[in-house]
Amino acid sequence: MAAAKLTQIPDVDIDCDSDFKYVLIRVHAGLPSGALARESKEIMSSYRWAEYHSDVYGQGYSMGYGRAQHSVSTEKIKARYLDYEITWANDGF
Repeated sequence: MAAAKLTQIPDVDIDCDSDFKYVLIRVHAGLPSGALARESKEIMSSYRWAEYHSDVYGQGYSMGYGRAQHSVSTEKIKARYLDYEITWANDGF
């Protein structure tokens, strides 16, 4: 049942004209007891209105999150946007 809840959450949720500050979040479904289910998935979100990474997530500062797993995000975006060439690099960081 928890896995079914996770399938309802999109893997990628981005604004098409975003500057691609994004967060990669691992989410767990909640159980009736209030505990977290073992099943989880990673979702990627990016919104144009978010000036900082923490605006998307809701707390903290992007440096506190550590480096994102860009390869995971890249594969999720490629699966969602088949007609685009998706690349990433850590150049400049």
